[in-house]
Amino acid sequence: MFKKLLFLGIATLFTSLISAQTSDELKSLKAEKEAQLSTLKSEIADIDAKITALDPPPAWQFGSLGTLGINFSQFSNWVATQNPNTSTSTIGFSGSAFANLNKENYFWRNSGALNIAKTKLDTDTEDEEKSDYETSADAFGLTSLFGWKLNDKFAISSLGEYRTTLLSNFNNPGYFDIGAGATWTPTNNMVVVFHPLNYNFVFAQDSVTYESSLGCKIVADYTHSLPKGIAWKSNLSAFLSYNDVPNLSNWIWINGFSLKIWKGLGVGFELGLRSNKQESYNYYLSKNDLSAEDFKIEDLDSKDNPLQTYWLLGFTYNL
Repeated sequence: MFKKLLFLGIATLFTSLISAQTSDELKSLKAEKEAQLSTLKSEIADIDAKITALDPPPAWQFGSLGTLGINFSQFSNWVATQNPNTSTSTIGFSGSAFANLNKENYFWRNSGALNIAKTKLDTDTEDEEKSDYETSADAFGLTSLFGWKLNDKFAISSLGEYRTTLLSNFNNPGYFDIGAGATWTPTNNMVVVFHPLNYNFVFAQDSVTYESSLGCKIVADYTHSLPKGIAWKSNLSAFLSYNDVPNLSNWIWINGFSLKIWKGLGVGFELGLRSNKQESYNYYLSKNDLSAEDFKIEDLDSKDNPLQTYWLLGFTYNL
């Protein structure tokens, strides 16, 4: 019995020594492979650098994205409502495009955005009168930003931005910002513009109710890839008037989300928020048949200057 126990103990000790030796050998082999991998990574990086030097990426980059929303509905003899025979349809489009030039010492970023929608409502489909499509959304904007790089993150820049409507009242009002300052690019997908020297020109037929002014322009543009393949683009454009901050300032913030389904096709959602007291004031005067002498912009309360919003859900196509 004693011999069996002694033999078993020696066998166990021998097996442990073999396992330890095998583990040390594996660790040594792992370290050797890691060193080889580090060398290979360095060689691959050198090859990539040579490829880039021989075949550099194009200086200009172009892209576009469009969202189309369509809705049709019709009710016949739906007596549960006051209008049992009703039809409605909405066609909306939101699109954006960019053309960016990036050089070693400077950059030039250009973009455009369009949001239009037409809606038709017929509350009595049995009569002979036909309803027409009416404009329910209308916004157009162009932006051009030029910057001279101080380093990889900061640049001295100048910006021109134009915003108006296309279908309803072109350039009435129209807004044109031009100014200079600095641009911060912390990452490749984020650009922040701060221009303390900026003039906001406002074009309108009635020059009494709209006023141009000197102020500060702030623009932030951000793109990010969210989980589940969702792309997010956010753009904020704000103007702070030095003459009259509460009455002459304005801002617009647009967020777009898109999910790619097949090739360039997908599903998109866009939400826009906007505040412009001069526009609310002009609308209030028109609605109540008043003049600027009868009612001042500072007398407009918050309920008559609401937050302007829009949203659009539909199919997207990305070039």
